[in-house]
Amino acid sequence: MAADTVFHFRNMKIQSLLLEMGEQRATSKLFKLIVHRLFQFDGVSLVRIWLVGEGDICSSCHMAGECGRKDKCLQLVASAGRSGCADSADWSHLEGKFSRFPMGIHKVGHIAATGKPVVVESIPNDSKWIADPDWARREGIKGFAGQPLRFHDEILGVLAVFTKNRITPPSLDVLNIITNHAAAALVNARAFERIEELTKQLEAENKYLRKELQGITSYGGFVGRSSALKRIVEQIDVVAPTDANVLIQGESGTGKELVARELHQRSERRNKPLLKVNCASVPKELFASEFFGHVKGSFTGAYAHREGKFGAADKGTLFLDEIGEIPLELQAQLLRVLQEGEYERVGEEKLRKVDVRIIAASNRDLQKEVEAGRFREDLYFRLNVFPIIVPPLRTRKEDIAPLANHFLERCAADTSGPPLRFSPEQIAELVAYEWPGNVRELQNVVERFAISSTVGSAQLQLLNGNSTKSAPGVCSAHSVDSFLTEQDMIQLQIQNIEKVLARCNGKIYGEDGAAALLGLKPTTLVARIKKLRIQRIKKIG
Repeated sequence: MAADTVFHFRNMKIQSLLLEMGEQRATSKLFKLIVHRLFQFDGVSLVRIWLVGEGDICSSCHMAGECGRKDKCLQLVASAGRSGCADSADWSHLEGKFSRFPMGIHKVGHIAATGKPVVVESIPNDSKWIADPDWARREGIKGFAGQPLRFHDEILGVLAVFTKNRITPPSLDVLNIITNHAAAALVNARAFERIEELTKQLEAENKYLRKELQGITSYGGFVGRSSALKRIVEQIDVVAPTDANVLIQGESGTGKELVARELHQRSERRNKPLLKVNCASVPKELFASEFFGHVKGSFTGAYAHREGKFGAADKGTLFLDEIGEIPLELQAQLLRVLQEGEYERVGEEKLRKVDVRIIAASNRDLQKEVEAGRFREDLYFRLNVFPIIVPPLRTRKEDIAPLANHFLERCAADTSGPPLRFSPEQIAELVAYEWPGNVRELQNVVERFAISSTVGSAQLQLLNGNSTKSAPGVCSAHSVDSFLTEQDMIQLQIQNIEKVLARCNGKIYGEDGAAALLGLKPTTLVARIKKLRIQRIKKIG
């Protein structure tokens, strides 16, 4: 090999380049590495890489007239070089006449179409493959070598080198080695980019789902303004960042699962799973399998391995709903994993460690269950590290109107129907009702109201048998022809406030005050009374 050849077979730079190519995880960085490092070799004037891609600039392409197909072409993705005639001429740009090559056209297109290299050892003696021989003569370029970037049987692109020296067979061998490594590195870099793309997509989807999750359960988040609800939120904020077990107690339908979800979402475990188990629905015979898992063949019907809830919730949160329903004789199994943080699968002797936060819920008074001998005292103490009591809806009247309106808005949005509203009389009826089914019952009543509105007869149907039709022109979803003037609206608002004030005996503040019935802040109602010049009713007694 001559001293001034393009590549030196023993040069350690080649080995370094091959190693660095294999480490690249981004195609853009890989291309830049290849062309810039090859350009640093003595005798190299220009290095370029074209990749096979979809036709993208067919209408403005310089070679559009020579292109027989518009679906694929070679696109310039990397270039490194400098003119030997003019210092200002930088050949690293990716635009210009040779930024695209049709498949099969000119030497670069021929390489991609046939998968065979094109070598011009001495341009002065053989210039048939050179598009601009005058440019080569001015720049003193004497050799050209173009190699296909091939991975298995697929042509990915073309690597081309223009040299100031004659191309020799040993130089071509080195270039062939570099090209083969470059093709493999390109496939790897694309795979890494795809993985990163999917990872980002998954993270975005998870972020969206977590955001959605924060807004669901009984149609979304905490809705209300009662002091009892504020107290619950404060308790959640205090205990959520810790790993303390939490026991949530309250009547059915009060929103215990919502509290559990909020505890998880505001904890350090929020990016790990939250699994729910309804303890009342787990048969005694399958208790151990459901919670701790089993191995294949451990009992009749165990056709495959099962991880169990504790294993699946590792590093996350396990929500044990209706925990008071677990039979007394099975509670010891649960106690062991809470105390020791370890368990065994059914049919397996291997001891497994687990890190799970427990949130339990019950509509029973577990303290009384302990006293009655139906619930283990030691298990109760393990669960009741931080108790949260969710009061029934009838004791927090201030939350009824906001909840009802919230559910109604969601129903209308889900059905893509016209907006719905409750009349003041209907809100008053909702507030006065005792709600034995709590928030769940309120949600059902609102949904029935929304459904009945689609046939023009919106009614509130409570369990006490009362039924109130919507007020014409105010709440009906179908009174599209009716309208009120601005003065009518003001007068209607005045009458409505006066009616509520009369009902509340002039009281504005408090759970049974006019502001609560109207779903307003007391200060807002006071300001509105002043603005509308409504005569305040003096409280009796």
